[in-house]
Amino acid sequence: MNLNEMKRKYAYTLARVGLNVQKGQTVLVEANIAGYEFIPVFAEECYKLGAGNVVVHYLDLPTMKIHAQYRPDEEVRKVENWETEMHQKYLDEGACYVRLESEDPALMEDISEKHSNAIFAHVDAVRNIMRKASREKHCQWLIAMIPTRRWAEYILDKTGPEAEEALWDILFKLCYINEENDVVATWEEKGKLKAERGRKVDELHLTKLHYTASNGTDLTVGLTPWSKFSFGDRKMPADYVPFRANIPSEEICTSPDKFVTEGVVYASRPLVLGGKKIENFGFRFEKGKVVEVLATEGKEMLEALIATDENACYLGEAALVEYHSPISMSGIVYFTTLIDENASCHLALGRCLGKGGPEEEQYRFNDSTIHVDFMVGTPDMKIVGTTESGEEVVIFENGDFAI
Repeated sequence: MNLNEMKRKYAYTLARVGLNVQKGQTVLVEANIAGYEFIPVFAEECYKLGAGNVVVHYLDLPTMKIHAQYRPDEEVRKVENWETEMHQKYLDEGACYVRLESEDPALMEDISEKHSNAIFAHVDAVRNIMRKASREKHCQWLIAMIPTRRWAEYILDKTGPEAEEALWDILFKLCYINEENDVVATWEEKGKLKAERGRKVDELHLTKLHYTASNGTDLTVGLTPWSKFSFGDRKMPADYVPFRANIPSEEICTSPDKFVTEGVVYASRPLVLGGKKIENFGFRFEKGKVVEVLATEGKEMLEALIATDENACYLGEAALVEYHSPISMSGIVYFTTLIDENASCHLALGRCLGKGGPEEEQYRFNDSTIHVDFMVGTPDMKIVGTTESGEEVVIFENGDFAI
């Protein structure tokens, strides 16, 4: 296959394997304007699967950057009524949702953290409309990437069209797409392997995970009896449509106990917020809450992040990813959470992945307007789990699963 044919196979993978578009369904698309050339290809693959409508909203970050520099901060953050109504209309009618991102890590380097914070706040608030629908209406959703030249040139030692083509080739490999394979069968098998790994962790009945690494990480994350790494036993509504929320994906993950995290954790990869990258940072937790941001640069942004609402300073996700995963072994920092989080164990501040247990126990799961992942896995990370009986079990050794 040539590059265009491979792009089409990638588009089919997103539409069929990721979203699992249903007959007559509307597909609501948020696409970075930099990746506009790929969108017609993706839309056509959705229509081939029977989509009733493909509605595209372009995210224009370069223009938002100008807005942030010239408009009042509160105006940049504000979500207009028409934005809410436009998205809500389609979601109420049963639409699924996809976010197709294209990174430009250098775009926001010359603006203030205040302006970048305002951009992040606006974009994240609009996305929360879709997130709410995914929880309440159980609609399918997906986050995936579109390679562009500016992104490729930033992260690869190449320039021009050669750089963009190289990044496409890398993305195909990370998404398990090649010229010969049946991507539906490939991802089904991959899903079975992840589910089995999740079941093995759940069978230990863990109450906490203790993370340590030579970078200074010494963190204990509490788990509830309903913090499951495997989704296989979860009850779904009768009209539930199976889908895969992230492509690529290597993680198994769960919602931790909101109030039990203690200690210090340091990020192992950069975080991009509002288009601005933050490196070399960490957090100190007490009784589940971030009580100190550890950073020399980007501290203002991180402090603003955990102050977004009263629960933004608590954890909502703990994910296990082997350090020697295909994404990590590519040797590239991608400066996008979607890919970088699948190169490393990670945690997320804010909203949990889902609540479990009886109603009176659901306070132990965090809820927030944000959900921001940050990577913590290292080549020497060790994670020791404690079971309900008090036994300690090594879950990770030297960055990889030990069970």
